[in-house]
Amino acid sequence: MRALLLALCLLALPLAAAPRVVSLAPSLSEIMLDLDAADLLVGVLEGDERPAALAHLPTVGRYGQLEFERLLQLAPDLILIAPGSVPPAQRAQLQRLGIPLLVVEPQRLDQLGDAFVSIARRIGRSEQGERLAAEFRAELDALRQRYRRDQPLSVFYQIWHQPLYTIGGAQLIGDALAVCGGRNLFADLPQPAPQVSVEAVLARNPDVILGGSHAELSAWQAWPQLHAVRQGQVWAVPDKGLERPSRQMLGAIEQLCELMAAAR
Repeated sequence: MRALLLALCLLALPLAAAPRVVSLAPSLSEIMLDLDAADLLVGVLEGDERPAALAHLPTVGRYGQLEFERLLQLAPDLILIAPGSVPPAQRAQLQRLGIPLLVVEPQRLDQLGDAFVSIARRIGRSEQGERLAAEFRAELDALRQRYRRDQPLSVFYQIWHQPLYTIGGAQLIGDALAVCGGRNLFADLPQPAPQVSVEAVLARNPDVILGGSHAELSAWQAWPQLHAVRQGQVWAVPDKGLERPSRQMLGAIEQLCELMAAAR
């Protein structure tokens, strides 16, 4: 009995703080800033525009390709990883080196709050993590209430145009569409980014078409039978922050909701 009580007490203890953190995704670096923990970051990936507060940090490679010599020189106590930021072989190599990893993979917006708490706990900032998660969930619920529709709009979200890629089910962007009163046209597909045909889009006839830029979306004007084209509801996404799951995503979602509020 005493052994059981001791084990329970040990489980209840917070994990040791990680004073040297390497982030392998822009969204994870942003979460560190959200947690007032920029002082713990010692390295990031190159290639993406960084907040000014992180401009001085050394890089440890680029997306999909780590530079192990640079990484080891920084002697990290924790590496934050997003899906796809590190190939499986390199992730296995990191595990063999014994460097603690935290893989952050929220598939729903509600899980993003859990990610804030998980990262905060690992770096010794639990209180900030709980507060950030609570604020995020409250603001997200407010957006859901403000932009709710009795009849959701069907939305085709175009990731790329040649070939044609969209989002499948269990995606944060699909959740963002739902917050704005929309429904992902291909939510029934299990792949995160399935390739689809023009014919499949025509058959499902979305109310709204969204994409990265007007140039990428211009080809849809050749299909005036589409409801989205007929109603003039083929729009460029106003904020690329939808692709970076951190607190800033709330602002990107609000801009998306304002755009979709005009849809018929």
